[in-house]
Amino acid sequence: MARRLRIVKRSPATPARRTALVYGMRLLDAGQIASIDDARIKLADGGTARITMHLLEGSHLQIRRQLMQSIDAFFELFDDEQ
Repeated sequence: MARRLRIVKRSPATPARRTALVYGMRLLDAGQIASIDDARIKLADGGTARITMHLLEGSHLQIRRQLMQSIDAFFELFDDEQ
């Protein structure tokens, strides 16, 4: 079930908030992974934040499909928060 992208234009009076997306990817043989820990980010104000790491297993095509669904779900949640 393919989704269509829609373009949303903001008026110049309400500029979009600048954000940064932090991510990383690496393909490993599934049998090599013993555990996965949260990643830590050091913030400019001296604080820290955590990123939950996720594991997707399957063929490259299955992983790609799962990843795209996860990205869509992430942005749906993110959009609900604004």
